[in-house]
Amino acid sequence: MADARSGGGAPTVLRVVLGRRLQDLREKAGLSYEQAGRALDVTHATIRRMEKAEVGLKIPYVEKLLTTYGVSDQEEVEGFLALAREANQPGWWHRFRDVLPDWFSAFVSLEVEANLIRAYEPHYIPGLLQTEDYTRAVLRAGMPHASEADIDRGVALRKERQALLTRENPPLLWAVLDETVLRRPIGGPGVMRDQLARLVEATAMPNVRLQVMPFDAGPHPAMYGPFHIFRFPIPELPDIAYSESLVGAVYFDQRDDVSMFLEALDRMCAQAAPAQTTESILGGIRKEI
Repeated sequence: MADARSGGGAPTVLRVVLGRRLQDLREKAGLSYEQAGRALDVTHATIRRMEKAEVGLKIPYVEKLLTTYGVSDQEEVEGFLALAREANQPGWWHRFRDVLPDWFSAFVSLEVEANLIRAYEPHYIPGLLQTEDYTRAVLRAGMPHASEADIDRGVALRKERQALLTRENPPLLWAVLDETVLRRPIGGPGVMRDQLARLVEATAMPNVRLQVMPFDAGPHPAMYGPFHIFRFPIPELPDIAYSESLVGAVYFDQRDDVSMFLEALDRMCAQAAPAQTTESILGGIRKEI
């Protein structure tokens, strides 16, 4: 479990993967953090931070560690170093660092690499499905002291994130929306009608599955708040759950922790209205606005 409220630049998913590979190589070589650190003349904490993707991967360090861990095939070494150089490059979202906190930068990195994104949203339309006007109203409510320029930058960032749903080999987005999300008036009636129309369009997308948790469904397992679960087509990377608060976020990657989120969401999907009824539910609410 990692608390992402503060710290250095958020790691890319590739850096996380390479950190795990370094850990596997070290353990297969039977070396401790201290022994690996001595090979680089650094502390054991540096090795630990490299493996946890808390620092960038210095190429000379990586090369020396591969030698220390017994990786002698030059092609394998060069391939690993090439990936390390790529992992050290900032993602496209880095250019929005003026309006993107570190703790959410990690979220965007996971979002970009995931092949399955599952979510429960009790407050807002998922960012990947928001209209521009809805986004603007949400950002203004959450950042009342922000300049108009910063709001514009936040809108631009969200629009760029949305491109992943229409890219080649897009992820599957499967979200459960509390009925409150659809009825909370954000931005005025016109904004909400347009937003609900956007959701109707999304239900026709082959990689989007939306379910509504109606009021009359009663209590459910995730009434404490929103969360996301990311799954990746990368063997080294486990499912990661994300839970957000007003000042930061927590990322969970331990199997027992993530399993609790998965079980809660599976139960909610069974309790919510079936996905094939979502278009009708959205249309009915839109007529009431």
